[in-house]
Amino acid sequence: MLYLAEVQRKTGFIGSGKADFKLLACQRGDTWTGVPGDETIAAPDDASYNAGALVMVELSNNRQITRHYDAGRPLVGILQNFSNQSKKSKSQEEEIEQWKQSLTFQSQELNRRELELETRQEQVEQAEADLEKLEAQRQEIESSQQELDQLKEELDRKHQELQGAWDHLNGEIRRFEERQEDASQNAGLDEAQSQQLQEALERLTNAVTPTEGLREQLNLAYELVNQQQSLLSERQQSLATQQQQLDERRGQLQQEIETLTGHWQGWHDAEAALNSRKADLKVQQQTLADKQADVQTLSQQLQSQSNLYQQVYELLNTSDKVRLSDKVDVAALDALPLDELQKVVTDLEKDLEKVSRFVNDQEEELKLEQEAIDELKQRMEQVSEFDRLQLETELAEEQDRYQMLNETLVGQRRNLLEREEVLSQHQAVLRRRQGLATEEAPVNVVDLEPILKQIDAQRQQTSDTLQQCESEIKEIQARLDTMKKEVEEKSAELATGREDLKGQDLQLREKQGELGALEGRIQILTEVLTPLQEQHDGMRQKLDDMSESLSQFQEASDYQLQAIAEVKQLISTLTSHDASEAMSA
Repeated sequence: MLYLAEVQRKTGFIGSGKADFKLLACQRGDTWTGVPGDETIAAPDDASYNAGALVMVELSNNRQITRHYDAGRPLVGILQNFSNQSKKSKSQEEEIEQWKQSLTFQSQELNRRELELETRQEQVEQAEADLEKLEAQRQEIESSQQELDQLKEELDRKHQELQGAWDHLNGEIRRFEERQEDASQNAGLDEAQSQQLQEALERLTNAVTPTEGLREQLNLAYELVNQQQSLLSERQQSLATQQQQLDERRGQLQQEIETLTGHWQGWHDAEAALNSRKADLKVQQQTLADKQADVQTLSQQLQSQSNLYQQVYELLNTSDKVRLSDKVDVAALDALPLDELQKVVTDLEKDLEKVSRFVNDQEEELKLEQEAIDELKQRMEQVSEFDRLQLETELAEEQDRYQMLNETLVGQRRNLLEREEVLSQHQAVLRRRQGLATEEAPVNVVDLEPILKQIDAQRQQTSDTLQQCESEIKEIQARLDTMKKEVEEKSAELATGREDLKGQDLQLREKQGELGALEGRIQILTEVLTPLQEQHDGMRQKLDDMSESLSQFQEASDYQLQAIAEVKQLISTLTSHDASEAMSA
């Protein structure tokens, strides 16, 4: 089984002790789990790792080490795999979120469609109810029309009967006139003839049909038609009102659509501006990356110059003939007693040790700061955009602390080197006087001061350039922070605006559906009311024709009754005349 372990070494009296492996984590399948407790295993003899190093250890079933190797490269692979899985997981989460948004929008669209269908269903049901009412009214009109047709047929039959009676009366009158001519000597009528004429007149009178009942039924039919016309007028007025409302709402909807189109255009313009700003942000990020690369190069160059400077300084330990300057009076040192010279060298060594310890502590702290900066840079490559902003702030703070500490160490390093120079020259004189250093031939003293000054000048120039680049990085970083904040705020604003516009668009679609339903209802009512109005107009025209025919029939009946009365008066006169003549005779 594979374990991740930390190398531990116990410090003994004469050096470091034997190494142990402290088990930290265990691999189980594709996952790593922590090892509880402080379990340690003795390292084999070939384990030459330094204390604190991380190693991979393979253990057998009996907890024996079968293999061990440095954990640097495997850890990098594990971290890369974790980073890839994190990115994949984030991508899947984003995809799931997109699916959720899509499903939410589809659910809203289905709810809107369902509501629209329910509204359409209610409107269709209402239209069907109205249609049933109108159908019932149409059936009443047809029933009234059938009754009127029956009345008209009865009126025509009565008219024919009356016409037959008139024809019979005219025949009797002609026969009477013929008889009157045959019996011109006799001016009157006998009783049989008078009786026969009276009976004919009675039959004719009874044949005349009264029109009051027909007129009453016709008036009832007119009243029913007027009621139906009133109902049709109300429906038509309501239809006209709905049509007007439809036109107004359609115009208002068109204005809202134009307004929303303008808002969408503004949103797209803002999106284009945001994309341009994002492009500028990428340019600034690339510029920052280039500057950071320059800083890295300058840092390496400055480190190389410092190493060269240190190597030149190390030449001071080789001989007293190599020096930086004339700060040490060699002749005065040669005149000192040897024990006093030894004491001076010992004091200088103690003083140098204190300064060196302090400078080393500062160098260690500077190294830790650099490691923290490198760690932050690595983390920035693996985190999200939001976390990167926070890490960039931490990176800027760490870089500021590093720069301040580095500037402080410049003078301390120079002071340390000067002390090392003085000590080196004193030690060289002491070794020479003690006979530890011999010279085969006279050698001139080499002054390293010009070389070190030139190296120091180059190093100072590199440091100034590095500081300028770091200052430019800070300015670019500040601009980037401002631009990122602006881009994030604008992105959030555009996202909110997009959701708002999508909501308005959905509302307009619902309004379009409502207008479509209203338009369909108006169309159905129009298709129903138009033929009903035509049938009603035809019915009224028939009633008007029947009223005119009834008036003519009434006029003819009145004329016939008047003629019958005149004939009766004539018969009565003739009968009275015959009776008078009979009495005179």
